Amino acid sequence: MQSIFGTDGIRGKFNEEITYSLAYKVGYALGVTLENNNPVLIGRDTRISGDILLQGIAKGINESGKKFINLGICPTPAIPSIIRKQKLSSGIMISASHNPPEYNGIKIFDHNGQKITKNIENKIQKLIEDFNKKQSVHTKEICLEPNKKLMEIYTNSLIQTMEGVNLSGMKIILDTCYGSATTCAKTIFKNLGADVKVINNSKNGLKINMNCGSTNLAPLKKALKENDADMGFSFDGDADRVIGLDSIGNVLDGDHILFLLGRELKEQKLLKNNLLISTQMANLGFEKAWNEIGGVLYRTDVGDKFVYEAIKQKNAFLGGEQSGHILSKINNFSGDGILTALQISKYCKEKNISLNDWLKSSFDPFAQKLSNINLDFNINKINQRAKSLIKQTTENYQSIYAANCRVYIRPSGTEPIIRVLVEAKDQNKVNYLSNKITNQLRLEINKIIN
Repeated sequence: MQSIFGTDGIRGKFNEEITYSLAYKVGYALGVTLENNNPVLIGRDTRISGDILLQGIAKGINESGKKFINLGICPTPAIPSIIRKQKLSSGIMISASHNPPEYNGIKIFDHNGQKITKNIENKIQKLIEDFNKKQSVHTKEICLEPNKKLMEIYTNSLIQTMEGVNLSGMKIILDTCYGSATTCAKTIFKNLGADVKVINNSKNGLKINMNCGSTNLAPLKKALKENDADMGFSFDGDADRVIGLDSIGNVLDGDHILFLLGRELKEQKLLKNNLLISTQMANLGFEKAWNEIGGVLYRTDVGDKFVYEAIKQKNAFLGGEQSGHILSKINNFSGDGILTALQISKYCKEKNISLNDWLKSSFDPFAQKLSNINLDFNINKINQRAKSLIKQTTENYQSIYAANCRVYIRPSGTEPIIRVLVEAKDQNKVNYLSNKITNQLRLEINKIIN
């Protein structure tokens, strides 16, 4: 059986890769794997399929002899936060993050609130394979009343990170993209005194991430212009990442967030070895600018779990991804878009500086183009020889063009796509090489598969 785990838990289209049956088996296998009898915390985003998968997971946990607590619709980072505070045995978030509504996923956390290790993934995988051979799936519905008090614990913990700083006098717009941030983002910013306007703020699983949120900033830019706001923040479906915009629509992505917050920590001598952790997607302009002020940037493979592993290994204070997934010591390195937005707002308020002026002091990014090669197959399901040939082909292209600019090619861990990143100082060179590499690579892959 091919591994069900990708770069961020289990991910796929509902009723294709992700089914009620699989959810039930994951819940059962996790319950069997757990060493203590404390409850498992379960949350989900707004997707329609989330309620069905929640039923399956909850039933599986019950059948394993363990108990669960339903947090209901919530941001992903609420799960690890509450696990630690309530000393729970584990947690599950049902979400496909920034992916479209037809996708869903299962993210599993351990008793420390961290994503489970490869070893635990393998144990769950083996139990599911054994389960397939001898057991049937039960489908009777069980009661799933959400625990609202636990959500209050999470939202209060976010407010406490502001250390008494209020946001009065600041006009802020939030795009909650019909997802998890709809549960609490507006309330948190309002309670902190900000003048808040929220767009795409209904819990609509059919619209989650659709032409809005951190992957589509057009609605937030429009709202900023119409409302003359100081700044805006756009979350993804499960609110573990955020992209900011200043008052005139300049983009504050994860690279700028890391650079600006990192520089502040460096000046306070709180950044060990002046080290930031990011991924292969980080902009080359970011790396060069950070090096120029005495900083060190360590790159990992794409995925927050790889960033986290490097943070722990190197005892770093701050890391993240260009996509807006920021991990800091403030909340034990759990990516939290709402927390990140609050910390940016807090800095601007404390320093009496506009986000526009702060962003002007950041680095000049290199021209960068990310292209997708859509596949008619899931790359994890093809034979090993074809996978090896695709890997070799992508490595060849990366080495060929390494002298002229930076080229990074990788299969997506969540969708049937190969992503091609090209960056250099000159935009024309980037466009030319990106088109050339993408077209040639597409032809080579088609030859391998066909």
